[in-house]
Amino acid sequence: MINLSAFKAYDIRGRIPDELNSDLVYQVGRAFAAFIKPKQVAVGRDIRLTSDEFSKDLVRGITDAGVDVIDIGLCGTEGVYFATFHWQLDGGVMVTASHNPPDYNGLKVVREQSKPIGSDTGLKDIAAMISSGKLPPPAAVKGKVTHLDTSKEYIDHLLGYVNRKTLRKLKVVVDAGNGGAGLTIDKLEPHLPFEFIKVRHNPDGKFPQGVPNPMLEENRGPTLEALKKSGADVGIAWDGDYDRCFFYDSKGTFIEGYYLVGLLAESFLVKQPGARIVYDPRLTWNTIDTVKRLGGVPVMSKSGHAFIKQKMREVDGAYGGEMSAHHYFRDFSYCDSGMIPWLLVLERVCESGRSLDELVAARIKAFPSSGEINRKLPDAKKALAEIEKKYSPGAANIDHTDGLSVEFQDWRFNVRASNTEPLVRLNVESRGSESLVQEKTADLLKFLDGMGAVKANH
Repeated sequence: MINLSAFKAYDIRGRIPDELNSDLVYQVGRAFAAFIKPKQVAVGRDIRLTSDEFSKDLVRGITDAGVDVIDIGLCGTEGVYFATFHWQLDGGVMVTASHNPPDYNGLKVVREQSKPIGSDTGLKDIAAMISSGKLPPPAAVKGKVTHLDTSKEYIDHLLGYVNRKTLRKLKVVVDAGNGGAGLTIDKLEPHLPFEFIKVRHNPDGKFPQGVPNPMLEENRGPTLEALKKSGADVGIAWDGDYDRCFFYDSKGTFIEGYYLVGLLAESFLVKQPGARIVYDPRLTWNTIDTVKRLGGVPVMSKSGHAFIKQKMREVDGAYGGEMSAHHYFRDFSYCDSGMIPWLLVLERVCESGRSLDELVAARIKAFPSSGEINRKLPDAKKALAEIEKKYSPGAANIDHTDGLSVEFQDWRFNVRASNTEPLVRLNVESRGSESLVQEKTADLLKFLDGMGAVKANH
């Protein structure tokens, strides 16, 4: 029996070698080719120590199926998205395990126009093909492999989001976490007036200073130290495959992804009045308020990249943002990028003449929030039903787009079950009252504790 536990809701990811190994990667290549029947696909890889080998196994599987491969080499996940839509290829595969520990690796898979392939849109079929042992026989004529340096077109594309004439010198701490982001920063640097202070800049798949996941507080030390030492205007950090980026203000305060969604929405609505902006249901009031104030149309979508991308295509959204630091762009084929957001944020800082602290402080004050709190629970479904029973009397609005959202006049909350773990995730916000957020968060957590909830690490 082949172990297929690496097949997740949105990608393939697992520990090496028991959950992911050369043989499985090769078979995924063949099954992927059989499933989407492409003529030509892009393959890219991150900086992990096993990514080069897995990339070769994947290419072998795809070409054995008679499909041509454009090998774009070392890149971020968005490098594969870009190559797939820019060169109008039939699909793409990125070898990456993002922010997982060094002994993990994985594959992110897309079809034409970089549309995601998740468990409901093909990953289950690919897994079934492998487990049944019914892969089509290798093609009589193997596919060809072409190596392509996409960096010029990719960098030009990124720079196209900002007006470089309005940019001025800023001191910026950039922390790649020894992932791949530093490679792109180096290519952007000659085109920008910013002074970069580089932290954990060189790619190193051993991740000597911790896994590249800025969501973990214990991983933020080097960024904060560099900010303090350099007196920089802003700090930016990325995860390993840099499809997410995280921001710190000049004081070293970590800015919740939620407030960035409003800031980026503003950036688009200034340039494209009336645009549709897609957001997720976890924290919403700041985004809705910002979008409506600037004459845009806020559109809610279920959390998760597959849902956001689908909703953005449906409504032709200019921008979509999740509080988890995933940001999506219509001109990037509705895909997420960890490079476009910081360029737009720094453009906003330069054009407004205000610091990042000033740009978000008023919004944080207007709509304070709890940040996401996770609790392990044996029966998440039951917990949501009990919470609804307790909190629905007197609620102004109840919504089930994603988990349970309950709104009152001056505060609201969303609680949802994780797709992948026995966890519930809670977010609370209010209109202008930090103490109300604290009070209601404590109430909800007490209620969850009464149902057997225990603290989760993430």
